[in-house]
Amino acid sequence: MFRNPDPEAICTLLREVKTIAVVGLSPNPARPAFRIARALQGAGLRIIPVRPKVAAVLGEKAYASLSEVPEKIDLVDVFRAAEHVGPLVDECLRLGLKRIWLQDGIVNEAAAAKASAAGMTVVMDRCIWRDYVGLCAEVADAD
Repeated sequence: MFRNPDPEAICTLLREVKTIAVVGLSPNPARPAFRIARALQGAGLRIIPVRPKVAAVLGEKAYASLSEVPEKIDLVDVFRAAEHVGPLVDECLRLGLKRIWLQDGIVNEAAAAKASAAGMTVVMDRCIWRDYVGLCAEVADAD
């Protein structure tokens, strides 16, 4: 059974990443993907929207797939239904990407196990922004 990294490892990951490809980033300000990506962007992280049929989101050029992104991706943050995660993991593995984050409510045990077995760091069913501002502050306070 899949287990997320411990809190300290999650915070280390979040401190190391600079560029996040947000798969399923909606241009709709009412959607969680938009609000979370905007918050991450406001915290100084580079956001790369990955969403077909959209030219740009949050002032950043959007790409139809991870394969089309021309620059280095530190983390793939997924806002897609669980049934889409397997093909995303396969694409990450083909591209040599090392980290994937599946947002709250997105659970795909088989895809997470496949990614982990291939050496990827996987965080599943957690909110990246909640961990960025909450969990990591708690971990820092405990040091």
